[in-house]
Amino acid sequence: MSALTPVPPREWTVPPSDVLLADGSIAVIRTLRPEDRQPLLDLHAGVSADTLRLRFFTASRDAARRYVEHLFDETNADSAAMVAVVRGRVAGIATAEVTDPERAEVAFLVSDEDHGRGLGILLLEHLAALGRAHGLTRFEAEVLGHNYGMLRVFRGAGFAVSRRTADGEVSVELRTDVSAAALDAADRREWRSEARSLRPLLAPASVAVVGVRRHGGGLGRAVLDAIRSGGYTGRLSVVHPEADAVDGVPAYASVSAVPDPVDLVVVVVPADQVPDVMADACAAGVGAAVVVSSGLTGGAQTAAGRDLLALCRAHSVRLVGPNSQGVIALGRDGALNASFARTLPGPGGLAVATQSGGVGFTVLDLARGQGVGVHSFASLGAKLDVSSNDLLAAWGEDETVTVAALYLESFGNALKFARTARRFAERKPLLAVVAGRSVAGSVGVSALFAQAGVIPCRGGADIAETAAVLTQQPLPGGFRIGVLSNAGGMGVITAGMAEGEGLSVPVLSPGLQDRLRDVLPLVGAANPLDLGAEVSPASVQAAVRLVLESGEVDAAVVTLVPTTLGDPVALRRAAAAAALDTGLPVVVVASDAEPGDPAPGLTVFRTPLVAVLALARAMRYAAWRRVSADDAPPADHARSAAARAWVAARQAGHGGAPERLPAVAAAELLTPYGVQLVGLPARGGTAAGAAAETIGWPVVVKVSDPDVPAKSDRGLVRVGLGSTAAVVEAVQDFAAELDVPPDEVDVRVQPVVTGVELAVSVVRDETYGPLVRVAAGGVAGDLLRDEVHLLAPVAPSDAARALRGLRTWPLLDGVHGHERVDVDALEALVVAAGRLAADVPQLALLDLDPVVARPDGVHCVDVKVLLEPAEAPDAGVPRRLRPPSSG
Repeated sequence: MSALTPVPPREWTVPPSDVLLADGSIAVIRTLRPEDRQPLLDLHAGVSADTLRLRFFTASRDAARRYVEHLFDETNADSAAMVAVVRGRVAGIATAEVTDPERAEVAFLVSDEDHGRGLGILLLEHLAALGRAHGLTRFEAEVLGHNYGMLRVFRGAGFAVSRRTADGEVSVELRTDVSAAALDAADRREWRSEARSLRPLLAPASVAVVGVRRHGGGLGRAVLDAIRSGGYTGRLSVVHPEADAVDGVPAYASVSAVPDPVDLVVVVVPADQVPDVMADACAAGVGAAVVVSSGLTGGAQTAAGRDLLALCRAHSVRLVGPNSQGVIALGRDGALNASFARTLPGPGGLAVATQSGGVGFTVLDLARGQGVGVHSFASLGAKLDVSSNDLLAAWGEDETVTVAALYLESFGNALKFARTARRFAERKPLLAVVAGRSVAGSVGVSALFAQAGVIPCRGGADIAETAAVLTQQPLPGGFRIGVLSNAGGMGVITAGMAEGEGLSVPVLSPGLQDRLRDVLPLVGAANPLDLGAEVSPASVQAAVRLVLESGEVDAAVVTLVPTTLGDPVALRRAAAAAALDTGLPVVVVASDAEPGDPAPGLTVFRTPLVAVLALARAMRYAAWRRVSADDAPPADHARSAAARAWVAARQAGHGGAPERLPAVAAAELLTPYGVQLVGLPARGGTAAGAAAETIGWPVVVKVSDPDVPAKSDRGLVRVGLGSTAAVVEAVQDFAAELDVPPDEVDVRVQPVVTGVELAVSVVRDETYGPLVRVAAGGVAGDLLRDEVHLLAPVAPSDAARALRGLRTWPLLDGVHGHERVDVDALEALVVAAGRLAADVPQLALLDLDPVVARPDGVHCVDVKVLLEPAEAPDAGVPRRLRPPSSG
């Protein structure tokens, strides 16, 4: 071990964390306690000689004992230790011996019986978080070359690692900061663990219902009847204190008395009986529980809620509820309906999680009406344990789930949800409704959804309709649609609605129009296409196929008005057949359509607006998917440290009070991030004139003091000045307005820059952290509210998506013969703003407005920066289940 350098003593205590192991069971990771001495001695005494040799480079039990005693030596103030506790047993330990203020030597030991459960990596994640909190930036370790398990831990954790090998030993050094790779690796492990952890809930081989009346009636009996009528093929039992059977289902006095293992227990008893029932279920070894019982108000905020959660966690039981309306699983392992849903859709790929059972059942009913099959459903209730994050992780690993939908009333951990949702959406669509959003909350939610690829919906109907397109049609390849109808007026209406949603209804090429007229007696062929009232099914199929195969559109909307001149069902099915022929999406509008027409390839809606809105959501999601996913650029440690030190010094000079930075100081902060302000600073008229000569005419001159309000209204901005005399006169006028001597007026002199105006800014949100806003600039931008928000830091792909999501995008991309602006430079500016916001938590406001985008680059014309005291958050929270205090 390296010689220790004295450093100030640290407080190495953090709250315990419940964690999921690789097999889906639950353990606790916490800092070392005095009562751990004997359990640690037992741990070291219980491992094999080989394990001891790999840890201590010797098989000496005495060396292991001495090391344990060293950890409890009161003079050893700078050794951090964390233990993993499995079912009350200390199963692993990680230690960090501080060698200098930024480094520590680390070591790990896991019991032989717990190898392969992921304890080593979990201990490393939590030890790294503890180290970061105390300023440790690097961990070092000496590992025997054949200790492959420990080397896999260091390599697999995702931290930046360097290795040196000599004489059969490997010297490992890793950074403790959390990179995108570390987060990605941790999230992947968590998804696999969640899938295993929730299998007893989502695919139970056996179910027991507690709280069923012997002679009918009541909530418990409703759940039992739903399970039986739903076709569940697993083992089903009832817990009843007196009966041997309830309506033919075997009954037992307790869960423990059920002779076969129980995967899932459904609890429908009065609230005061829930603790005893759950204690019995946990002792029986159940894997999951759905607590329908209400009356346990306050959830994890109450002692009863915390006790119930602690009981379940101690026995590796995943809990849905309390106040849940049940769960449904219609996957490949059989049908389970343990809910109060009256009518179920058929099996399919839609998975639904909801905090409101009523909203969830509405979604299921609407999905059934649209012919959308369901994979699973969970009414989360009070969210004491299982949350939408947990379910998304499990569904992400299940290839039979093709789309997920959420109804949320709160976020327990918004940033964790953003990461989980994005990982899910990169693979399959995610629809969501967030209830009761305030205006401020809407901005944060919108930013989260836009960046994570979540498809925002207004309610259950939006979910069901969009899910119909996403589950029944391929993803669109663009925003161009062809509109075909057997009634010209309806085609025109449909096309207008599509354009109103930002979709393109292009005029078809003359060649395509000629080909269409060769095979069809069209009334109109430009787009929308008027097929005529007497069109046959064969002609519908031929027309849709020709339009889709042309390469001129990405999808088709076929509006069919029911008349006595044709068979409406045959016409709809002909349109669906064209979709199957081409592999491109087609939606049909038919006011007479019956819900859930089972024709292959058919997605039908009763109104054009619903069809257009659903297709537009699918198109926007597909566009998000088409932008290659990447990670935010890693922090430049030297740059971020310099920026934080600069800000700390600046705040110290102002007594810690908030400060609006002058333009010169703002430039000092922004320049290292590649953000250059247009023009030159100057003080007084003579210097301003010299700056103008350097820049070239004409120029803009403005007062640069950030504490001067309403500069334009007070005449403190002059545009288009063409001579030195005009510049000097402007500065003199500024001095008169401000009542200061002319040679004390600070100004910025800039060239006149024209182009597409935008605004790039950063604000901080208590829930979501720093948000980067990208918006159309100028008065029109304020009126149109053409803006998007992103969570910081920002990946280049997110910046690209954000810009393409603006209604202003065609101006940036070059429209009607205009030259395309330097989009790469604009994306880089958005990324830089996000990086600065992530590096400097004291950045309360950054406002670059206007930013003028031109083919030769982007020009930041004006800047506002506000610094306020703030704590630096730990961006790399290690993997853990939701703590009891979270919402």
